[in-house]
Amino acid sequence: MNTQKDIIIIGGGAAGFFAAINIAEQHPELSVAILERGKEGLQKVKISGGGRCNVTHAEFIPSELVQNYPRGEKELLGPFHRFMTGDTIAWFEERGVELKIEDDGRMFPVSNSSQTIIDCFLNEAEKHNVDVLYNHSVKTVKALENEFVIETSHGDFQSKKLLIATGSNPKVWKLLEDLGHTIINPVPSLFTFDIKDHRIKDIPGVVAKNVEIKVVGTDLESNGPLLVTHVGMSAPAILKLSAFGAVELAKMNYNFKIVINFIQLDFKSCLEELKNFKQEFAKKTVVKLTQFDLPKRLWKQLVLASDISETTRWADLNKQQLEAFSNQLTSAVFQVTGKSTFKEEFVTAGGIDLKEVNFKTFESKRIPNLYFAGEVINVDAVTGGFNFQNAWTSAYIASASIVSH
Repeated sequence: MNTQKDIIIIGGGAAGFFAAINIAEQHPELSVAILERGKEGLQKVKISGGGRCNVTHAEFIPSELVQNYPRGEKELLGPFHRFMTGDTIAWFEERGVELKIEDDGRMFPVSNSSQTIIDCFLNEAEKHNVDVLYNHSVKTVKALENEFVIETSHGDFQSKKLLIATGSNPKVWKLLEDLGHTIINPVPSLFTFDIKDHRIKDIPGVVAKNVEIKVVGTDLESNGPLLVTHVGMSAPAILKLSAFGAVELAKMNYNFKIVINFIQLDFKSCLEELKNFKQEFAKKTVVKLTQFDLPKRLWKQLVLASDISETTRWADLNKQQLEAFSNQLTSAVFQVTGKSTFKEEFVTAGGIDLKEVNFKTFESKRIPNLYFAGEVINVDAVTGGFNFQNAWTSAYIASASIVSH
């Protein structure tokens, strides 16, 4: 006996819940069910932002917002004009959840707890009679003439409309491939670089405020803060490179060289500055006189790497040493030998080919009445609340489209 519902949503994460609540609230006459394979849903919401849930980002101009999406930049511009950051803030506030903006633009619930967001979703789902079914792993999806039949580990379901919001789930991607969709192979995005190098070996925790990084042999570059870690390098400058270079860096098997400019000056200008310091600080030791707003421990390592000893004074620097030092400051080369996951942020680039999705409705161009929301499509973002904003926007538009025809 099949359980009949008007609308079925596969995936009980951020996008799935958001869509279900919006549909059920606006159309109480429709029966809505979420099928979630885990024993509880909203797992990414729970761990995001170190357990505080980075709900969105304080960027209020669509054309600026889309620049944080290595995949989906072009496609999301229209959707963001319909539902974006301001709408997200209003949506949560109307349901008693106040958000706050931090210095870096990330937005969190005022409570500083992701449980606030989870409770909001669970309460709303209950209030609007959304049937949330846990431990329901989807085995097959059949698209019949005017309905879908979904076989799960706990019985079969039927519905006229189907929304898939399963994030990066290879099993579901396979089911969609069987239905005729093209899946772009997933590769990791948002990762840190593994680097073994004597210059950074003993200085984990050091932050250079604003560096420029290029990947040798590619057009990839980024800038921003850089953090030295126990295994290599992290922070926004690296994470942006990993997101925008996800596909290229995977092809290189995560073995490549990067060039870092620590001080935003070119080699020649830096050399001039160093010559001025040589005059100005003649009697002082180079190691102890940190310049260019660099952290002391990093400065020291770059000095030593330029063949300048701990006791050398500015006055005693020769031409070779000055040039070597200018090189270390403006174009230090580091060999990357692998990647590590950034905190719990496991984001992948990959999913349903963007050409097969109608971004006005988030409906499949291949299969009528099949909709998508969140990362199941080939959209992903840099860190900072942008992946969630994509979830809210796509779920909102999909939910509006589902009930409008």
